[in-house]
Amino acid sequence: MYAPISNEFYDQLTVAIQRKIPSTIVYLDNEQKETIKGVVATLSVIDYKEFLILKSGEKIRLDLIFTFNGKKHRDAHL
Repeated sequence: MYAPISNEFYDQLTVAIQRKIPSTIVYLDNEQKETIKGVVATLSVIDYKEFLILKSGEKIRLDLIFTFNGKKHRDAHL
């Protein structure tokens, strides 16, 4: 089930996009905690779910992100 993100997190993502800040993202992928580094190119809605899209083309669902540049956005209980 998709859970919308907070306005604070959205603002943080917007700043990272505008300033082209290299970012470290820890997220859930197939029930495994993954870490990826890259520059966020844009945000997009796909099938009513919000995603960030890195310059590399990688898509990460926003509600599956645990931390973005060290800031916690959800609990990491698997």
